This record gives sequence, structure tokens and C-alpha cells, in this order.
Amino acid sequence: MAQHQKQSDYFAQIADGLETMGANELSDLGATGLHPVRRGIHFKADRQTLYRVNYCTRLCTRILAPIRSFHCPDAKAIYRAAQKIDWSRYFRVDQTFAVFASTAGSRVPHSQFAGLTLKDAVVDQYRDAFGRRPSVDTRNPDLWINLYLQKDRGTISIDTSGGSLHRRGYRLKSVDAPMQETVAAAVVALSGWDGQTVITDPMCGSGTLIVEAVMSYCRIPAGYRRERFGFQQLPDFDDRLWKQVKAELDAKIRKLPPQLIYASDIDARAVAATRSNCKQIPHARLVNVMRMDLFQINALTNRIILCNPPYGIRMQGEGDMREFYRRLGDFLKQRCKGSTAYLYFGDREMIKSIGLKPAWKKPLRNGGLDGRLVKYELY
Repeated sequence: MAQHQKQSDYFAQIADGLETMGANELSDLGATGLHPVRRGIHFKADRQTLYRVNYCTRLCTRILAPIRSFHCPDAKAIYRAAQKIDWSRYFRVDQTFAVFASTAGSRVPHSQFAGLTLKDAVVDQYRDAFGRRPSVDTRNPDLWINLYLQKDRGTISIDTSGGSLHRRGYRLKSVDAPMQETVAAAVVALSGWDGQTVITDPMCGSGTLIVEAVMSYCRIPAGYRRERFGFQQLPDFDDRLWKQVKAELDAKIRKLPPQLIYASDIDARAVAATRSNCKQIPHARLVNVMRMDLFQINALTNRIILCNPPYGIRMQGEGDMREFYRRLGDFLKQRCKGSTAYLYFGDREMIKSIGLKPAWKKPLRNGGLDGRLVKYELY
């Protein structure tokens, strides 16, 4: 019996800085025994809760089910440990798999080499048993296998999510430097928006912040558009229970009131992308999406403003950026009375250029950017 089956232990991967928020979310979804660590949360769950967590979590990127932990002084130990697992319980020889590995202070110096060693052990087991080997598919495999090495300990896990959960499936169109869906969900959560106030994104890009706001208000599970999950490959997968969990959660979806959520952008491509992406989610067609230059808007008063302004990747020249942020600060100060703005700064240096006093600043990573989410109260 696998480690996760014996102890109901799982590990949620999450962006650095979101561990406490993620633990609270997992608790709300029924997880117990929560123990946050850097970039992750250990927790316990029965099968029903595991399905619910994967379907609903807005903040976590993967849910891993440990199947074997082992002493790992060298790469040979990885091979031996992987050979002791009966992989035919998880996928057939005619299905595909992929390995992703990470190391922290391990004697095995390279995660890529560690991953290749595990892959070889899996392939060799199938070749010995069936006379042929399964194929590797690093884009969309039937089974994702995770290897984590820390000092002299190793853990082999099954990815019960079946690939990163930030890929919601609604972003069919995009613009330059889009915000990750899990980060956008964190911005919505950190804003404390409860649907009682109008919410606006006046530089919407491909609409990620807006769609995540819709999904939050309408109680649409984050995995609503996901076709399959990794937990469906587990030996103890219960299809009847999964369909029951999904039906119960889908029944809680509610409509979006008109004139509650607005989005705009100066770029026609961005407006088209946002409209297209909104069509992928129930009720998001009711979002008011307009093409408009931010600085031509007369006023954005008494509302929540969520925004991921351009940060160098989408603009040319540092001088241009500083002038843009200075104008943005003036706009917020002069035309947004009674509103609260939550701006994401991919380039933290630009916070000084906006000329407003922050209520708070929170670290928030978006891909490779060590950015900050900043709250401004515009009285």
C-alpha cells in the first residue's frame, strides 16, 4: 500500500508567501493536519477531500500524493527506490508519463539527472515485465511523477492534480506577460472583495484578474474546465465518489449580477482576449469589457480597483515607465475618490514613482518576478 493510502498524507505546492493563505483555503475545503512549510503545505485528507481540494483550490499549484520515502545518499538509491514501486498500478504500458524533480541540499547535484534516473527505473521495470516500454510525454502525460530530494532523504510522489492547477483552461487568448491564474486568485482574495462593491480592472490585459473575480463570486470551482485530474490514475480512485463531489460543488454555482464587474484596456487585442476568455466561464459574459485609455476615464469612485500595470516587459525604457506610474498615481489620487486600489508591481522600483502612500505591501511572486501587491486607500 502506498504511503499516502496508509497515512492519508498529501503535500500541496504553492507560491512562496502564500503558505498561510493556502493552509486556510485547504482547511475550508476539509483538509486536516495542516503544516505549512516554505512553498508548500503538508495536510491530511480522505478521498472525498482530495477530490474537492484538487477541484476547488484557487491558490495551490499541485497536490502530491507521496508513495515512497527513502534514504538517498546517491543516485543509485533513487533507482532502487523507484524499482520497488509497482508502477503498473498507476499506468499502463500503452499510456504516457513524465517526471519532474527538485533538489535541496542533496548529494545528487542536479535535479535533471535525478529525474532521468527515476525515469530509467520506471522504463526498465516495464521493459522487464512487458518486453516494451511506456513513452514519455513532457507536455500532457497520463501520469506525472514527482521526485523531491532534501539532503539525504528522497520522496517519490504521484501528482494527483495531473499538471499545474494554475492552468484553468479559460485563457484561450493572451497578451504579453499575463498574470498566473493562481497569483490573480491570490490578489482577489487579498483584496477581501465580497461582491458587495463594484470591482474594476482598467488595464485588464487578457482578463485574468477579472475572470478569477468572477469565479470567486460565482463559486465556480477553479478546476471547472479541467478535463481530467491525476487522482483518476490512483489505484483507489472512486469514479462514483468523484462524480458526486463534482455535482455537489457545481450545484453551488450562482449567477453574476449585472454591472458588478468592469474591465477595460487601451489595447484592442487585450479587449478581444478578455472577451474571449470570459466566454469560457459561466456567467462571465456579464462582465462589462470596454476599449478605453485609462487616462480618458472620467472617474472610478467608490469601488475596488484591481490592476496589474505594465512593468517593463510590456513597456520600453525605464524613463517611460516612471512617467507612466507618476501619471497613474495622479489618476488614482484625483479621479478615484472613495475607492481602494490593489496594484501588482512586477518591478518593485516603480512603487516609489506612483507618489501615493501604501496602506500595505505584500510579497507576491508571478512567474519569475519577485513582485509586490500594494494597497492604496483613496479617500
